[in-house]
Amino acid sequence: MSSILVNMNTLKSERRTAVIRCLVEGNSIRSTVRITGVAKNTVVKLLVDLGGACERYQDGVLRNLACERVQCDEIWSFVGCKDKNVPDERRGELGIGDVWTWTAIDADTKIVLSWLVSTRDADAAFEFMQDVADRLTNRVQLTTDAHKPYLNAVKGAFGNNIDYAMLVKEYGSDPLSEKRYSPAVCLSASKRPKIGKPDSDFISTSINERHNLTMRMSMRRFTRLTNAFSKKVENHAAAISLHFMYYNFVRIHQTIKTTPAFAAGVTDKIWTLEDVVALLNSN
Repeated sequence: MSSILVNMNTLKSERRTAVIRCLVEGNSIRSTVRITGVAKNTVVKLLVDLGGACERYQDGVLRNLACERVQCDEIWSFVGCKDKNVPDERRGELGIGDVWTWTAIDADTKIVLSWLVSTRDADAAFEFMQDVADRLTNRVQLTTDAHKPYLNAVKGAFGNNIDYAMLVKEYGSDPLSEKRYSPAVCLSASKRPKIGKPDSDFISTSINERHNLTMRMSMRRFTRLTNAFSKKVENHAAAISLHFMYYNFVRIHQTIKTTPAFAAGVTDKIWTLEDVVALLNSN
């Protein structure tokens, strides 16, 4: 029995919403094709188009945020192939090999207020922290991990108008764990104030680290130990923008019992996936 695959020209709003629902709940492109009956190229085009619309919308509305405590982190993934397999002539090119997603989350409302898909160097750190600073209205307490580029980037973006600390963790292996699949164990963590007077009780990156897990569960291309990965960095960035649109505006956060965007005062309603898909018509 043959199946009939639907292309973009005949894809109605309800079908688009079904495709997006599959993607934001962690299904791969191919499994979304099997579930919805929509052609693979159509799914990819919808992802790229809607991901771009979500990026533009959030870039505009995630402004003038009255956050008080912000946590930043970076999460690793790869595009095309892992870094060790990148051809010599393409090494150092963004779009193949290791790709890092920098994220900033408000510890209170849980809204992800800024992200950047890039490398993990000093230039990326400065670009990311400048964007974070541009979205805030007041002095905040900021916590990052011990990644060295943060220090100059935070200083350059905020000056002294911030209470900033690094949380420095040391990791080791668990002698009782299975070596291949078990993550490193945190052996110790020290709080190191860098700028201003950060409150020691709130020096933490745990909320952002928990959101890293949400990203890995919600985007198949971030799932470890699978053959799911992005083939193009543009598709990768679109999937991330779509994820944050769903996370910020649609998905009810279990801790705050509403959406982060509503809690942060960015919107006055709980969005639906239909509202997200409708962004295609407004751009």
